[in-house]
Amino acid sequence: MFDLEISYSILLVVFILAACSFEFVNGFHDTANAVATVIYTNTLKPWTAVIWSGLFNFFGVFYGGIAVAMGIVNLLPVESLIDQNIYHGLSMIGALLISAIFWNLLTWYYGIPCSSSHTLVAAILGVGIAYYLLPQAAGSGGGVNWGKAQEIGLSLLLSPAVGFTLTILLMLLIRMLTRKTQQADELFKEPKKNSPPPLWIRGILVVTCTLVSFFHGSNDGQKGVGLVMLVLIAIVPFHFALDSRLDVSVVREPLVKIENVLLSIDSANLSAPDRQKLSSTLGMTTQLRQLTATASTTTDIAKESRFVVRRDVMLMDKNIKSLVKDEDIRFSDTDKATLAAGMKTVRKLTDYSPTWVIAMISISLGIGTMIGWKRIVKTIGEKIGKEHLN
Repeated sequence: MFDLEISYSILLVVFILAACSFEFVNGFHDTANAVATVIYTNTLKPWTAVIWSGLFNFFGVFYGGIAVAMGIVNLLPVESLIDQNIYHGLSMIGALLISAIFWNLLTWYYGIPCSSSHTLVAAILGVGIAYYLLPQAAGSGGGVNWGKAQEIGLSLLLSPAVGFTLTILLMLLIRMLTRKTQQADELFKEPKKNSPPPLWIRGILVVTCTLVSFFHGSNDGQKGVGLVMLVLIAIVPFHFALDSRLDVSVVREPLVKIENVLLSIDSANLSAPDRQKLSSTLGMTTQLRQLTATASTTTDIAKESRFVVRRDVMLMDKNIKSLVKDEDIRFSDTDKATLAAGMKTVRKLTDYSPTWVIAMISISLGIGTMIGWKRIVKTIGEKIGKEHLN
């Protein structure tokens, strides 16, 4: 398989199944939040709600793009993503998957709602820091992409606070607007036991269940896609380092424009590290132009050169972002826009996921939703408040 030895082929299958297992368990946890309200209000029967939620989780992963998946991949330092030592890759991915799956299963077993996103991000940060402690990584500039880590960490930190605040404000607003109306009785008085709410409230609950499920798939589901891509890049980099479907001609003009902007920089006033960074980035640009000059797709690029292309693209992106932030280099707004647009196009070589990976993760999340929902739903519906949810 992929020209690998039998032992590596077995490991590849095991790690891909482990990534699917993570997404499967993810369905146990987060999706229960989507179905708890419709089940405990008797809006939908449990199995109807669970199957409905599972389907929209599937659609969310499949049609939600790959921006979140690439955010997970890019959370690791560039140096670890271009490390061709397969043992480093196996160790990192194995540690990441085992720790994330163990914690998710443990919290699910005890019926404790747990964010799979927090679990996965923490596992990736741990792997990144451990990679930095390896002798070969010394001086690589950091074990974690801290810029991306801060961005993701802030969103994870703010999400509960924003959700909590908006919910309270919305409830107060609805109470004010419906005061002394029939809708107030329907919304704020306890219904008869085992009776469904009015049709319009049921409609709202079904819509919110659907949207939460879809956006959970398009967000958290994409993290599973990112995990599988980490596995593929670590074990079979020559086959998955670049997007084989991309028309390589689209990157040629952006590379020329990037090179022209970099050549316009007066390096005489730069510090020695900045001059070195500029020189190496120009060298990568030239090498990329040569490697992609005659290729129609990335499969036309020699196998041994594909990882070189990936390495150059990722290091170029890192260096250009660093140069743009450097106060000693004054780029015009036009030059900044040219560099940003150019790298966005060039990153299409590396920022992708095969359709089969997205489909596999979609199915894993959908099935996980349908099988493991009950423990967490029971906690949300019966154990968080003093009374059962209704």
